[in-house]
Amino acid sequence: MTFGISGGRRAAAVLLTTGALLAAGPLVSPAAAATPAPKVTAKGAFLMDSGSGKTVFSKTADTKRQMASTTKTMAVAVVLDTKGVNLDRKVTVKQTYRDYVTKNGASTADLRTGDKLTVRQLLYGAMLPSGCDATYALADTFGTGSTVSARTKSFISKMNAKAKSLKMTNTKFDSFDGISQGGNNYSTPRDLAKLARHALKNSTFRTVVKAASTKQKATAKSGGTRTYTWYNTNKLLGSYKGATGVKTGTGTAAGPCLIFSATKNGKTLVGVILHDNNRYEDAGKMLDHGFGTKTTSTLRVKPLPQGAQQD
Repeated sequence: MTFGISGGRRAAAVLLTTGALLAAGPLVSPAAAATPAPKVTAKGAFLMDSGSGKTVFSKTADTKRQMASTTKTMAVAVVLDTKGVNLDRKVTVKQTYRDYVTKNGASTADLRTGDKLTVRQLLYGAMLPSGCDATYALADTFGTGSTVSARTKSFISKMNAKAKSLKMTNTKFDSFDGISQGGNNYSTPRDLAKLARHALKNSTFRTVVKAASTKQKATAKSGGTRTYTWYNTNKLLGSYKGATGVKTGTGTAAGPCLIFSATKNGKTLVGVILHDNNRYEDAGKMLDHGFGTKTTSTLRVKPLPQGAQQD
């Protein structure tokens, strides 16, 4: 296996593959076999019934691949799983976070140095506009150590520990946001579905990831108030009826990625698509397959507002 440098939205990366389970075609569960298996262009895809944990659809679901900013799903899960976490805790934005975004050409929540935001607000900043600066702030705040570097390294260790506890056996993080310096930031569709299923059990997580947009009032460095307006990069929200999340990701080698979820008639499905230029259309096909519906033919992917972050 060869690992190369990976990145967030724009950083270059090298595709990871184990060569294992390279099935000739997708697998579907007997329950979903009543409708034809969807044809998707994703290099890897997986869909599960969140309630039972059973597989609904699978295509090379255990092949390791770069996952870009879907990495932030684990970062947020680690924060929310922190014992006694105070979501109203104020965090001061450091210039370091802005410099990091500039250096890497990364997606940003455009946090302003010296502003104070709550942990809850930073969760929105990480998940909606895919802010690498907001995710950096969370890693710096919830890691341990005497320096920013030590704290972020500690936080990434917590991400890997959480992956192990969730039995994400084909996953490794060397980054808190998907911008990998060592090339060891990868997962599989099946593993990321396990993560999403776990994270969606948290009510705060569900509230954050289903928001199409948000306005958050923070304490500005000057002492006044600054309003941050963020739009969710997940275009499935508002495009597919019942969509409830979760996270986009795009990288040079990772390609367009998507962790998604939807609920209809009390049934929740969680899915993952890795490296797919048709991620929203294919997510719709997979969800239709799981729900036994036919809506993808009329699916119109909504555009994001002008100036909104793209991921």
